[in-house]
Amino acid sequence: MATKIDSVTARDKLKIRREPYWHRIEKGAFLGYRKMIDGPGGTWIFRVLDDSTEKQKYHSLGDFSDLPDNKRFDAAQKAARDWSAHLDAGGSNGVLTVEQACKAYVTKLEDAKKDGAAKDAKGRFRRWVYSDVKLSNTPIMKLTPGMMNDWRNKLVKSPTIPQDKTKTSTNVRAASSINREMAVLKAALNLALEDGHATNDTAWKIKLKPIKDADKRRECYLDIKQRRALIKNAPTDLAAFISALSLVPLRPGAVAALTAGHFDKRLGVLTVGKDKAGKDRKIGLPKSTAAFFAAQAKGKLPAAPLLARADGKFWNKDSWKDPFKDAAKAAQLPVDAVAYNLRHSAITDLIALHHLDTMTVAQLSGTSLAMIEKHYGHLLRDHAADALGKLAL
Repeated sequence: MATKIDSVTARDKLKIRREPYWHRIEKGAFLGYRKMIDGPGGTWIFRVLDDSTEKQKYHSLGDFSDLPDNKRFDAAQKAARDWSAHLDAGGSNGVLTVEQACKAYVTKLEDAKKDGAAKDAKGRFRRWVYSDVKLSNTPIMKLTPGMMNDWRNKLVKSPTIPQDKTKTSTNVRAASSINREMAVLKAALNLALEDGHATNDTAWKIKLKPIKDADKRRECYLDIKQRRALIKNAPTDLAAFISALSLVPLRPGAVAALTAGHFDKRLGVLTVGKDKAGKDRKIGLPKSTAAFFAAQAKGKLPAAPLLARADGKFWNKDSWKDPFKDAAKAAQLPVDAVAYNLRHSAITDLIALHHLDTMTVAQLSGTSLAMIEKHYGHLLRDHAADALGKLAL
């Protein structure tokens, strides 16, 4: 016999027992209420008959304690109907937590041989998701827009991570950095959705929307004089790294990952491997630039860092960030100068000073023609204006 559980008064009168009190919501499907303590409060369960196996399937819906008592039945009934529709559409009946979803995403990247992306995602999840115990332990189906908004706000307010772990950073995180953290979590949650562990993406679709104009044109341009001053004020190992960034329009991470084996001294060709461009690409170097890289590769094994730190290790963003800031300050550069500005400056010079076509610049820098035109289109317009000026009668 069905028991009334749709009102607070009715639920308060129920006796404490482990077996839920069931309320039929549709054929073969029931909403259950388990009362384990006196007074208000209890947990809700969904039960449905699997026609293919003729066995009952159960799914815990939670206690809805964030809602007033008189709102919990309606919320539980809606959650039960959503889960029923989820199962009808072929969704999984298993409970997947946010942490499990993130780990599944990393595994997918590793299976696809995207080791760099997998390592990057793993690090971001460890810093920003797994450290939030409440969020990481939450089942995907129980995520709410409010929870995702709280996580996003926490991310925005968190300062950058200093290289020296004994120091506390007060630097505000860049919008582009925040977008990358959100993008990787969103990708993991979307994969869970595709795999049938959620009924919809309502909880994260809007709340993890990227910050607008975060990747706007990089304005900090360093001219030749400033670059030379930066190199002069940098330690020897960092000076070599900065020189490389000034000679080829590559991302700092791509330059940091270069090994001695990536440079062919005989042909004067540099092979760029680890980069957003994906595939390896070869860059033919002029004699002076080839001589610089030959000096860096001299006496090194093929697997050794081409641009090594003083301790012989590869550079990474955490190891170059603070020393770069110190060198930039000593060279009296703008306070917003960062390593990436050297790539921006090199690309700017190739287009503005040397009038190299954008297709070639895009190939050299490992980015799309569209991105070059988006960030450096203003330089192209200046060229066009100059050219039109020469047509004057």
